[in-house]
Amino acid sequence: MGFNRSSVLSALCILAVSLISGCASLSPYSISEATLERHFQDAVTEFDREQLRSGSPLSLSLNDADITLGPDGRDVAVIDLKGQVALNALLTKLPVDLALKVEGAPVYDAEEKAVYIRRLQLLESSIDSPLFKGDLKPVTDNVMRVVAQMLETMPVYRLDDTDLAQRMFGMVPMDVRVAPGRLEFVMSE
Repeated sequence: MGFNRSSVLSALCILAVSLISGCASLSPYSISEATLERHFQDAVTEFDREQLRSGSPLSLSLNDADITLGPDGRDVAVIDLKGQVALNALLTKLPVDLALKVEGAPVYDAEEKAVYIRRLQLLESSIDSPLFKGDLKPVTDNVMRVVAQMLETMPVYRLDDTDLAQRMFGMVPMDVRVAPGRLEFVMSE
């Protein structure tokens, strides 16, 4: 008595989707703030590598990324970033230390199977460089524009296709909701 491979795979897929959809209503798959912070730092590092490979004179390094989910019961993520932007020009590196605190809404893109932070608002900012004197608002506005563009196109989390549960979540209509300290994947309504 032999098993037909395609029927076994079909049965496993049906079982997995049934388990996921049944479990999703009881205990949704969630992502902690710490997991998002690690993924975000990895994404920024990869973004910087791509910038350097493409010949961009700007480099970006992140010293710290603190993500707070659902502060005060609101459906937002607050990202507190500390890092350095450097302009590599004329065989010298011109560094600028920056600290930004932004707030935005986590959004799940089903096609990309990724979570992005959208509708960003700048809450706080500071820039420190021996090269800049006087009003730093134009510099802060430009840095905020770059960060906003980066966050709009760079996910803070992407489902892992090598993990069976996450791959199954990516196959069903999902959405993301903010809970204090975590993002929860839930079935789309």
